[in-house]
Parts: sequence; C-alpha cells; structure tokens
Amino acid sequence: MALTTSAEAPLPVGEVSRLIGGWIDRLGAIWVEGQITQLSRRPGAGVVFLTLRDPSYDISIGVTCYRQVFDSVADLVSEGARVVVHAKPEWYAPRGQLSLRAVEIKPVGIGELLARLEQLKRSLAAEGLFALDRKKPLPFLPHLIGLVCGRASAAERDVLENARRRWPAVRFEVRNVPVQGVKAVPQVVQAVKELDAHEDVDVIIVARGGGSVEDLLPFSDEQLVRAVADCRTPVVSAIGHEPDSPLLDLVADLRASTPTDAAKKVVPDVGEELDRVRGLRDRALRTVRGLLEREERGLAHALGRPVMEHPQRMVEVREDEVDALLARSRRVLGHLLDRADSELSHTRARVRALSPAATMERGYAVLQRADGSVVRSPEEVAEGEELRARVAEGEFAVRRVDAGGGPGGADPA
Repeated sequence: MALTTSAEAPLPVGEVSRLIGGWIDRLGAIWVEGQITQLSRRPGAGVVFLTLRDPSYDISIGVTCYRQVFDSVADLVSEGARVVVHAKPEWYAPRGQLSLRAVEIKPVGIGELLARLEQLKRSLAAEGLFALDRKKPLPFLPHLIGLVCGRASAAERDVLENARRRWPAVRFEVRNVPVQGVKAVPQVVQAVKELDAHEDVDVIIVARGGGSVEDLLPFSDEQLVRAVADCRTPVVSAIGHEPDSPLLDLVADLRASTPTDAAKKVVPDVGEELDRVRGLRDRALRTVRGLLEREERGLAHALGRPVMEHPQRMVEVREDEVDALLARSRRVLGHLLDRADSELSHTRARVRALSPAATMERGYAVLQRADGSVVRSPEEVAEGEELRARVAEGEFAVRRVDAGGGPGGADPA
C-alpha cells in the first residue's frame, strides 16, 4: 500500500525499515537456484553464512542457515557449486539488509545440469539460433583477430603461437576475462560485444582449455549464446577438447575442436599458400605451353601442306581446265550459231517463196484502190475508177474502161 509522505511529514528510517520488514514477512518460502560464491562456516558457530549468486546477471543475495542444515550437504557443496535452496526472505531491520533463511539445501547434480542444458538447447534451436543459414563465412585472411580467453592461459598461448607461426603478419586484439566462475558470463559477453563493435576486427575467437561440465557451464549460458547470435562479426568457438560441446559451439559460425584447431581454421598457412600459388603458377605455365605447342604443331602441319609450299600450283592445275572449258564453250557456241544461221536461211527462203513480192516477180500485179484495199473481183471496181497497179519493179495508175470486149477491161491512165 502506498504511503502518504512529504518533506514536512517524512517517515523515520526505523518506520520505513519496519514497513519493509512487514511486507517481506508476508512473502512465503521459495526455491532459489544459484552458485555459492562465499562460504563462512566458523567453528562452534550455530549459523552458516553463504552468498548465492546468479552468474548470468551478476546479482547476489546473502543466505543463512543453521549448521545442521548445511552439515547434511557439507561434503557435496563448496564455493563455486550450484545449489537449489528452499528459503524464506528475511529483513534485518537494524542494517536494512535482505537475506534468505534456508531450511533445505540441495546440490544441483550433473544429470540435472545436463537435462537443463538440453531443454535450453531445444528452446534456442526452436528460435532458429542454431540454423545453418545464419552462419557467416570466415574471411580468407583476417588482418585483425579478436581473442577472448583467460589471462596467461594455455588457450591464449596456443592460439597466438599457432596463428603467428602460420601467418606472421596476423594481428590480435585480446580480451582477457575469467573463463569460469561467477564473473565469467558477464565479462565474456562484454568482451564479445566490444570486439564485435571494433571496426577492424574481422573474426572473433572465444577460447578456453578443457574442464569439467561445471567449468564449461558459462559457455552454455543463454545470455552468452544470444550475444554471439547477435554479432555481425563471425565468431569461432574453441572451448575445451573434442568431446566437449557447450551451446556456444552450436550458435558460433564455426566450431573448432581446440584452441590450436581454431588458429588453423582461422589463419591460412603461409607456406601452404605459397606452395598453392607455385602449384597454380606451374599449372598455368604448363597449360599455356601446351596451348602454344599445340598451335605450333597445327601451324607446322598447315605450312607443310603442298598448297602452302607451292600456292601457285593450284592455279597452274586449274589453268588447263579453264583453257579446255573455254575451247569447249567456243565450239558449242559456234555450233549453236551455225545451226541458227542455217535455220534462219531456210526460214528466209520459205518466207520469200510465200511473199507477194515473189509472186509479182513472176509477172503478177496487185490492184489497189485509193484507200489501199486490194481488188479481188471485177465487180468491185466501177467503170472509170482509178486504181493502183503494183508490180515487182514498182507501181502505176490504171482506170477501168469497159470496151466491147465485156466487163473487166482496164486502160492504163
């Protein structure tokens, strides 16, 4: 319930603490999971003090319990262990401090951890965070590599030494962070985000040596998995050894079995690349030489043909053929002309024999009126009508005159 206060009517600190305590007392007992970061178990003391921390969000809360409650699990838990606590929230008014009063403590076993990881794995996979189409390709030759690893760790040494042995000019931007314990997750997440925001970083390697399932738990944390999934820079996971498989391996763009393997997969070997360049160069030279030799053989073969050695021979051979064809064509044309001349002479003789001129040469004449029409019968000509008489050597005028000899007589004009 909200309180009515003002600068003129404030509440005393004791009253505020009492009210907070009253509200907390109304809360029931709850089950809480966390990691033990501090453990105070004084000899002879009846109360054990410990701090329970959430490694994903870097939040802690104090827990107290009676010695007999802790003694039941004293051989199973220690600092760094994950536990589930059944406790009731308490408010210590004199110091204004919130804590949990535990009545039961249960260690989280390996089987339970693996079951929770499997459930988280299925949940993240259903969101598509592990899909292959989200994987980004690694650059062929990264100029600057971001490395997240433990300080002075074997993983850092393996990555740096192997990468520089393969390509001496490669550069690194290293972020040393805790790789296990309660501070591992937030610092690893922060380091990954810093390197992803770095404009010159081409690829990020998250590396850690081997360890137990509990040691590798930070690399299966949901917060870290989502941070890697949001990276624009390709991320390589190099956690533990070959059998280890944290969730970071599934969301990363490339999974390396060890930190040494990560260096080999991210950085090309300069010797191998030089050998490959030499091999490609030799192959190109062999190919070019083969093409040149083949073309030279083809050219030599073409030049060795008779037509190329004596190009005029083809003309000489064809010259006789042209002369023969020319003579043949002349003979054929002469025969055709002689035949046509003979046929023309015969035709001209027949035409001349049938023409009126030939008839008139034999003494016949053709009578024509003034309009040019031919007289075919005496009845067609009137007495005294002038006609034209055409003979072989010319023509002359005549007039019809009827003499006592009967009709049809003509008198030259």
